[in-house]
Amino acid sequence: MRTITVGFVIIIAFFMACSNPGSEASDAYDADIIIYGGTSAAVTAAVKVARSGQSVIVVSPDIHLGGLSSGGLGFTDTGNKEVIGGLSREFYQRVYEYYQQEETWRWQDRSDFGNRGQGTTALDEEFGTMWIFEPHIAEKVFEDFIEEEGITVLRDEWLNRKDGVSTENERIVFFETLSGKIFRGEMFIDATYEGDLMAAAGVSYHVGRESNDTYDEEWNGVQTGVYHHSHFFPPDGPYVDPYVSPGDPSSGIIAGVSVAPPGDKGSGDHRVQAYCFRMCLSDHPDNKVPFPKPDNYEPSQYLLLLRLFESGWHERNNFFAKYDEIPNRKTDTNNHGPVSTDYIGMSYDYPEASYERREQIIREHEDYQKGMMYFLANDPRVPREIQDEVKRWGLAKDEFTDNGNWPHQLYIREARRMIGEVVMTEHEVLGNREVPEPVGMGSYTLDSHNVQRYITPEGYVQNEGDIGVSPDQPYQISYGSLIPKREEIQNLLVPVALSASHIAFGSIRMEPVFMILGHSAAAAAVLALIEDQAVQDVDYSLLREELQEDGQILWYP
Repeated sequence: MRTITVGFVIIIAFFMACSNPGSEASDAYDADIIIYGGTSAAVTAAVKVARSGQSVIVVSPDIHLGGLSSGGLGFTDTGNKEVIGGLSREFYQRVYEYYQQEETWRWQDRSDFGNRGQGTTALDEEFGTMWIFEPHIAEKVFEDFIEEEGITVLRDEWLNRKDGVSTENERIVFFETLSGKIFRGEMFIDATYEGDLMAAAGVSYHVGRESNDTYDEEWNGVQTGVYHHSHFFPPDGPYVDPYVSPGDPSSGIIAGVSVAPPGDKGSGDHRVQAYCFRMCLSDHPDNKVPFPKPDNYEPSQYLLLLRLFESGWHERNNFFAKYDEIPNRKTDTNNHGPVSTDYIGMSYDYPEASYERREQIIREHEDYQKGMMYFLANDPRVPREIQDEVKRWGLAKDEFTDNGNWPHQLYIREARRMIGEVVMTEHEVLGNREVPEPVGMGSYTLDSHNVQRYITPEGYVQNEGDIGVSPDQPYQISYGSLIPKREEIQNLLVPVALSASHIAFGSIRMEPVFMILGHSAAAAAVLALIEDQAVQDVDYSLLREELQEDGQILWYP
């Protein structure tokens, strides 16, 4: 373990103050390991570093820690819970402990909770885990981790992506945030959904879908004619017309439909899967807020939804299938159906966009989704049985109380993905290829939400990109997918925007797995720090031993 002396800190602070005239010495920060991001992976990485005895600083653009895990995604995508270990499992154990307290059950008797999880029970009494939870409980757990380990977190600090990363001899020396603060470390971890530090450091990455030819895959690229879930317009009808005046292309296209051709099946493109907010709703009379009307509300934006209802959509009465129950009469509300809370086609430029443009995209998603809920609850053209059910719900009054009861985090399902030492593909996920040096496991379906909505050659609306292919059993995730190529950067690990093809990332991108990989990335960073070596040179046998002692699951029988 390296010890940082007071004198060394003073020297570094003086150096940075002199070499950066606009920065005062008080704006210089130094730690063994610097973590950029406020996601669940950022927290588990920081906890692992602190418990290993090294100094760590979390530099978070977010004010609220936990990303989607505390941002509305409480109906956990567990997959096979047997392969969730280490600090990830500890998170769910701590959630369980909160729900053992009677005061936690404020709006519902514990006995009235349905105990249904995603492929498992919500409350696992045998192993003391709780997989389904409210956003504010998740945030409490993350903050407990930070407080107990005495971890320094600087919030609302945004990386200077233009010229704020200093590298030398294939190593990051320091990075600067827009506020002028400078963060110097021996090792760095990019735990953002976007991969901003990785990209600014010059690491190779990909945005969008690779062609199937790129990695000899089947489920990557454009997937026209593939209908795996129920999030498409019935290909055999009834059909939905895309034109303002049905049958008249000259009348214009209704909102939400693209005129661009979808592309050849299996070809790559720049598109990313749709984003949405995971709303937390309540039907308790004393804990719900009516759906607000956005300032720029425009009912015509939801004409496609009306046409879906008018077509006699076969799942019309199943419109509420993804109002998944979480404790205290609340929901984790996700997309469902051909037209839903997923804002299809409206996030393509998000991964590379400026902060200002990203904020605009986030607001557009918020306005779309808020407007949809207001439309469903109030527009007289909405079928009565659907409108009456929507009116029963509202935003949960005791969640996201500093943000108008709206989630802080947009669901960035996919942004940049590193091209690292190893690229995870569908072959590894489906068990068709051996995985070198595993540092964690995943098990969820190869899952991509819709990527685009287009007009078919016959002149009707259709969605494309929604894929769901389940692996036969849990799969391993390679250490090489967390590290850049040696010739690029040698002291950075990337556990979230990791090295994977679009479709493989569709399985890996689940919150329990991000926490697993944050933990493992931190363990590797500590070993590289102690041995004074590149992350590409970490002795895997030592890393494996460390992870197994921490309870990480690296093999499935």
